[in-house]
Amino acid sequence: MRELPIWTPYCGPGATPSDLLLRWNADPVLLAVMAVAAALMWRARARPVGWAGLAVAALLFLSPLCALSSALFAARTIHHVLLMAALAPLTAWALPKAGRSLGASTAASTAVFWAWHAPDAYAWAMSHDMAYWLMQASLAASATWFWRNVRAAGTLAAVGALLIATVQMGLLGALLTLADRALYAPHAATTLAWGLTPLQDQQMAGLLMWAPAAAVYLAVAIVLLARRLEPEPVVR
Repeated sequence: MRELPIWTPYCGPGATPSDLLLRWNADPVLLAVMAVAAALMWRARARPVGWAGLAVAALLFLSPLCALSSALFAARTIHHVLLMAALAPLTAWALPKAGRSLGASTAASTAVFWAWHAPDAYAWAMSHDMAYWLMQASLAASATWFWRNVRAAGTLAAVGALLIATVQMGLLGALLTLADRALYAPHAATTLAWGLTPLQDQQMAGLLMWAPAAAVYLAVAIVLLARRLEPEPVVR
């Protein structure tokens, strides 16, 4: 019987139900970076949206969600969705309004998202800290670029980009849900503690992408379109 490789993800070994609540990330470098970011934001009198983004970052990288995402691909999906559909737009709205590359940013965000979900690329990110942070940084940067352009674009262009994001997220989710085998080796031995086979974990992740994650982009598109269609107030 072939032995499974030993994976050493940045967030540590996969959390189990018995130790999940104790699995806070105490990486001193990350804590220092977060503290410096908070100090700079305080000095700059950052808006609430900026503080909300920092809170989401703490949830993603300091809370037990980090260790849970080492165990379950479904938790990794939640992690990525929060990164791209919560942290990224909050960052985009905290920055000055700018952006004229909606098509390029939509393509880049899509390409980066799909690339890191290729099994070999994902396995690399779960094996080396450098690769892990490259994955996180590229996902966050490309998604922030996308949201900054959505913010600056006209309504119809923004809605079109959001619909593309909805479709591509749903398509990857469908492919993962309907796959007949588990694709992600780092989770081959970490899901059973949660009562899931690796394939069931992958299917759960796919369903999360297919429905609620894609629905985030669709909801924003609907809100923007509804605002565009609102009748002009009558001046008397």
